Amino acid sequence: MIFIAVKFTVRPEHSDDWLVLVHDFTTATRQEPGNVFFEWSSSMDTPHQFVLLEAFESAEAGEKHVSSDHFKAAMESLSDVIAETPHLINVEASGGGWGKMAELEPAGGQ
Repeated sequence: MIFIAVKFTVRPEHSDDWLVLVHDFTTATRQEPGNVFFEWSSSMDTPHQFVLLEAFESAEAGEKHVSSDHFKAAMESLSDVIAETPHLINVEASGGGWGKMAELEPAGGQ
């Protein structure tokens, strides 16, 4: 599995609209064969920063993603919205998605 974490710092005037701006890109990516997950969060520490966690079943699926029309369109349109070049971590990871955390369970069990 390919795991990627990307930090996008957005220009302040676009921060409130970020999730709308990436909606079509997110929807199209989630429908790609080989996509495991594609999820957005906002930073608690850095204003106007969003974190994307994404995973693909294989390097080949990741390559198809960055070659897709919706990826290319998003990179072009988002260049006008970001405040700096995004930072990322891209690693191969064992497993096929999310596992359960061993150190914490809901009170009373599941």
